[in-house]
Amino acid sequence: MNSKIIFWENDALGFIGLPKTLQEKYNFDIYAILDITDKQKKFFQKQKLINFSKIWYFHDHISKKIERPNIEYLKLIEKKYKIDISTLIANERFFNKWNQYYKFSSDEKLSILEQECKLFEKILDEVQPDFLITFFTNLHHNHLFYEICKARGIKVLMIRPSNFFAKHIISSEFHSMDNPPTNDKFHFNSLVDVQNHLKKQSPARRTKLQFNTFQASKINYLKAIVKFLVSSNTNVKTHYTYYGRSKFAVLIYTIFNTIKKRYREFFINKNLIRGINNKKPLIYFPLQVEPERTILIAAPNYTNQIEVITNIVKSLPSGYELYVKEHPASGVFREWRSVNDYKKIMELPNVKLVHPSVKSEDLIKKSSLVITISSSSGFEAAFYNKPSIIFSDLDYSILPSVHKIKAIDELPVAIKSSLKKEVKISDLNYYINLIEENSFELDFDSIDTDFYQNFHYGGFLADVEIPIEKMRLFLERHDADFDKIAAECIKKIQY
Repeated sequence: MNSKIIFWENDALGFIGLPKTLQEKYNFDIYAILDITDKQKKFFQKQKLINFSKIWYFHDHISKKIERPNIEYLKLIEKKYKIDISTLIANERFFNKWNQYYKFSSDEKLSILEQECKLFEKILDEVQPDFLITFFTNLHHNHLFYEICKARGIKVLMIRPSNFFAKHIISSEFHSMDNPPTNDKFHFNSLVDVQNHLKKQSPARRTKLQFNTFQASKINYLKAIVKFLVSSNTNVKTHYTYYGRSKFAVLIYTIFNTIKKRYREFFINKNLIRGINNKKPLIYFPLQVEPERTILIAAPNYTNQIEVITNIVKSLPSGYELYVKEHPASGVFREWRSVNDYKKIMELPNVKLVHPSVKSEDLIKKSSLVITISSSSGFEAAFYNKPSIIFSDLDYSILPSVHKIKAIDELPVAIKSSLKKEVKISDLNYYINLIEENSFELDFDSIDTDFYQNFHYGGFLADVEIPIEKMRLFLERHDADFDKIAAECIKKIQY
């Protein structure tokens, strides 16, 4: 009997060629749960490019229910799989303040989770897969499925970017790497050498590429608007992630958010500092983009960043200042933070709010310590001989100079002890070789960009029909890439 792989795919179908390769070249039985829109669904119903043994269209199984949720069943799920359903609900972006279109009742949220759990258990009982292959989880439902699979002993292959540019990792956990380094390929003798290595491999390069390509074309923006206005909009009835998104509501909020973004940008340019003329020693805290998996899933207990900053301020040693920097992606992928949030941060004692245009590298160099919820700044800090404190499980927490916070009340002691730490070159060499052992070269951003440009109007509109011939050409263009990913998956499966 062939081994069975189940895939989780969302509407960003950039690596849809991977199941095709694993089925055709390695003879796996492949199954898929598809979290996609109604128009994309038509492609999978007609296509013969990929031979799935069975497909479940996720949103076909989740409906608005009037009856009360079965609380006892949900308690059983929590106990059975050691999952905190309340936290998943509290941190789901569609269920909280970030959803402008629809306010879910408590019963609706619980009912959705109940239906999801029953669907996932039914699928896993039926298929009994050997492996789950997924890109890193970013919403509560694919993270819930991932956790249930782990609890059932299903081997997980999670594909994710590493902290180095164009290097990807396949591991069983988002925050770890499976294999210890087997050789000392990289052996640096000075901080200058490791800094030069970091500059070549900096994760900031990936961010710049995203800035330049995702939702960057005004022509695509106009095309997407026209397509949205003239096409049907059935997802508003079938997908809870689309509830309330009538054409009128989307247009109104788009106009409103554009005005809001410009007003916030005006405030940022006028009030946030651009120079780092520190006369006192500084501690650096980079803000995370909201909403994003980096806090909602990776650090579920620290999603209120203003509260985290307030606690850091209360824990500052005498004479230190805290420099808080806005993330440039907050204005590219979101509409910045509210002006009220910026004012709250600026009103805190011994805090300087830094303009997003200031380089994070410059702040790290001038800092005595970096504190971050889950960003790569803590990783980069080590390359500049700076200790760091993080609030989530990350693979670079193996570095002795990195302190992982377990409870917020340990911050005062953690800051004092971290300020005394020094980074050892041997530790950096170990981590660099650890990434080398567990990663492979892949320009996945170019695959993503190609998909967005050809199917999603540059990232502006996801609910679009996918022409079969156009998808066939896309798969052919990236055939070598999917061969490479498949070969790496086989290594993990054999290991």
